[in-house]
Amino acid sequence: MFSPGPIQLLIVAGIALLLFGDRLPHVMRSLGRSVTEFKKGVNGITEEVDGALEDASKKAKEE
Repeated sequence: MFSPGPIQLLIVAGIALLLFGDRLPHVMRSLGRSVTEFKKGVNGITEEVDGALEDASKKAKEE
């Protein structure tokens, strides 16, 4: 399987810098915000599932 080495990563970073230039910080900031929102969404779903499981186990114990 392909695993990029440090030289390949520097080349990709150089190309990204040439393509995006002064927009690169804005692009990276937007990417970071997107990842943060995705993590919040995943955590919200996990909390809902955990809450539903706890409610179901409480009801099962009551019966």
